[in-house]
Amino acid sequence: MRSVRLVHAVTVIAAMFVVASSACARGTPDALASVSVRQLPGEARDVLARIQSGGPFTYERDGVVFGNREHILPSRPRGYYHEYTVHTPGERSRGARRIVCGGPARAPEACFYSDDHYQSFRRIVQ
Repeated sequence: MRSVRLVHAVTVIAAMFVVASSACARGTPDALASVSVRQLPGEARDVLARIQSGGPFTYERDGVVFGNREHILPSRPRGYYHEYTVHTPGERSRGARRIVCGGPARAPEACFYSDDHYQSFRRIVQ
């Protein structure tokens, strides 16, 4: 009985460590995978070019403040991040693909790509 309790306690502590580690890793640049501009879909490369030139943008909500409620991206003050829709061929709505950039509008400090509507992000690198 005592060994069962010990195993249970060790399992609980290990689970707490895993949860705490993943929570600490979220929101840090090193915790995010990266994707090169070349690896992005053509539609995403087009959106990046539009971001750098200041538009025009296809969707009415392009450029709105992204709240980072998922806390996956590095923590920054509200208004730092802006989101842009990446067209998904065959999709009638805006679809799930987005680019989120932080910093000045035409010269963002960092941009991130999500193809699953903010469930995950990859930092866009050259």
